[in-house]
Amino acid sequence: MTLAVSSKKYSIRRNRWFERLIALLALLNLTLVFFDLTYINGHNFYLQYSPALTLIYDSIKGIKPHPETQNYLYKVNQLEERVSQNGLESPQSENALAELRLLSSRMIEDNPFDVANKTGTLAKIKNEIRLRTHQISARDAFATFWSQAYLSQAGWQQEINLFNTQIRPLIESNYYRDIDKFGHFVDNFWMIDLPFVVIFSLEFLARTFYISWGNSSLTWLEAMLQRWHDLFLLLPTWRCLRVIPVTIRLYQVNLLNLEPLRKQLNNDFAFNFAEEITEMVGIQVIDQMQDAIRQGDVARWLFHPETRKPYLQVNDINEVQAIATRLVNVSVHDVLPKIKPDIEALVHHSLANTFNESPIYQQIQNIPGLNNLPHQLTEKLARDLSESTYRNFIKAFSDPVVGNLAARLITNFRDILEKELQKKNNIQELQSLLIDMLEEIKMNYVKGISSEGIKKILEEANQIHRTMYK
Repeated sequence: MTLAVSSKKYSIRRNRWFERLIALLALLNLTLVFFDLTYINGHNFYLQYSPALTLIYDSIKGIKPHPETQNYLYKVNQLEERVSQNGLESPQSENALAELRLLSSRMIEDNPFDVANKTGTLAKIKNEIRLRTHQISARDAFATFWSQAYLSQAGWQQEINLFNTQIRPLIESNYYRDIDKFGHFVDNFWMIDLPFVVIFSLEFLARTFYISWGNSSLTWLEAMLQRWHDLFLLLPTWRCLRVIPVTIRLYQVNLLNLEPLRKQLNNDFAFNFAEEITEMVGIQVIDQMQDAIRQGDVARWLFHPETRKPYLQVNDINEVQAIATRLVNVSVHDVLPKIKPDIEALVHHSLANTFNESPIYQQIQNIPGLNNLPHQLTEKLARDLSESTYRNFIKAFSDPVVGNLAARLITNFRDILEKELQKKNNIQELQSLLIDMLEEIKMNYVKGISSEGIKKILEEANQIHRTMYK
């Protein structure tokens, strides 16, 4: 048993190292892909800082020195040889300068830099020569620069050194690319990419077969669909999309920590989704309530529960009637005892005002010894009246006959209220007020859901997760 466990651990460790090897191989391939994608645009950079690399990779991209610009530089080299052998004023040097003036004019006219998308390089060359010779026209500038009079006056060695250090590298950067039989630029990067694609294909087939073999409910095709992102490693085009499987593989083998990014993306998605879905649901619910009010469903639902559209019942209770009964019971048994002193004060005040208007009450107050009697009688009468009224309320609501009478009262009240409201066209006004109130709720609360509230909820959720997985 110990041997089996050790063998299993060794197998897992071996698979982990194999997965890391494939991930690093995919990273190397992706690096080559990005290098290949940037090589043409960055050719000047590679030529300046790594000329040995360009000697090797130019053949992969079908890049060759442009014959016209190379011939131009060859003629400059010939001029240097003739000046060193015969001097600047010799006929041989003048012939070389005349040939360079002709080649310069032809270079400006033909623009051999256009094939390599380096027209800007030619513009820079012309600008350098114009600044050097103080000429407005590029043709006149080259004609002046390659003349015995100018080179003698400005100094041959100084001017040729300037050409070799500032102009020659720009001309050397020009090239042309071979064209294949389909009219496209030659690009042999596939020769470098092919071994990687073969390895990734074999690994993809083996991995998906192993997944389907280990899970009998999956077919081989379904297992391939589970590893859909690996297909980007096999495509000969859109190679930049290989960043997707490479990133996933590096994350899976713990060579790249994407956990902070994943959490942030989840939070951003949850935040935006929660804010939008909450607002949408709230607006939808209020809109449905407004439609129900406009169609009169709310009035029919309240006043005629027997005509409600079929819907699922939680119980067999009339909720509206039960709520009304509950409110009455709470009012009688819980609220009235606590406000009885206020009721007694109100009754006392009402009785006192009534007695004060009575002539007999006023005459009794004028009798010596009886002036406080009306006040005492008023207090006792108010107290007894409120007490008896409260007891009668309690007794009445415990009497089944009173219950039936109250139910009949509620029914009659509902019918008469509905009739009177409809007769006076107040239903439309109430519906309009309810719709406006819901619209205000929608504008001020539903649409005004603050991002801070959603963020607070997400922070609480993250805190709960951190607490659970400590």
